[in-house]
Amino acid sequence: MQEQRISLAAPAKLNLFLHILGQRADGYHELQTAFQLLDHGDRLDFTRRCDQEIHLKPEIPGLATEDNLVFKAAKLLQSHCPQKQGADIYLHKTLPAGGGIGGGSSDAASTLVGLNYLWQCGLNKKQLCELGLSLGADVPVFINGQTAWAEGVGEQLQALELEEKWYLVLAPNCHVSTAEIFSNKYLTRDSSAITVAAFLEQGGQNDCQQLVSSLYPEVAEALNWLSQFAPAKMTGTGACVFASFDDQSSAEIVFKQRPEHLNGFIAKGIQESPILAFI
Repeated sequence: MQEQRISLAAPAKLNLFLHILGQRADGYHELQTAFQLLDHGDRLDFTRRCDQEIHLKPEIPGLATEDNLVFKAAKLLQSHCPQKQGADIYLHKTLPAGGGIGGGSSDAASTLVGLNYLWQCGLNKKQLCELGLSLGADVPVFINGQTAWAEGVGEQLQALELEEKWYLVLAPNCHVSTAEIFSNKYLTRDSSAITVAAFLEQGGQNDCQQLVSSLYPEVAEALNWLSQFAPAKMTGTGACVFASFDDQSSAEIVFKQRPEHLNGFIAKGIQESPILAFI
């Protein structure tokens, strides 16, 4: 019997490094990065409706429902599904917007995967990734559902086996616009390409970090504070910053010392997303 209701995770990600190799004629940037999935994120509940209506709750202040990536993903999939169906969607939001940890993109990916399963649309992972790319460059990362090495605009993915780490993530109280950072004339756009082996041996930097830190003092403050305990980096275009630890207790000791105004969380790195069970 066809299921009427399912619940899916929408895990966060970290960019362990981010090199910008150049800018293409279409305005997009050529990148290299490593996406680390985390066992922490949002959650979405999907209930199939007998009509074709799509309802999303709760409303997010300052964001029209039609502009929410979850709603956009649902409408996009509906247009590619042979049997037009509807859904009630409830988004349990815990990840900060504009944090560089993939909240909106992960929500959209889980929506495509969840409704494809619930509506029995029959799309495979490749087809879902193609739909996801039209919503945002990071959406296919979450549909692919693996910690991965990425190139191109972030859509060329290969699975990346990494040593298990615990991550302390801090969320400065600011919203960083990815479009604003990528359009800034002072952004570094000429990093040299590196290999996976070189990254695993030497690591890499985030080419957006210096610019974002200069524009957002909150990000600079969080980086400076966390750097006292471990090498700290910004993820994506920010605003979140992170450091890795070998075990949970080491991360918790540092987390308990954070300034009161800095929110955040501790999460374990995972190789695969739980949404793969629904593809």
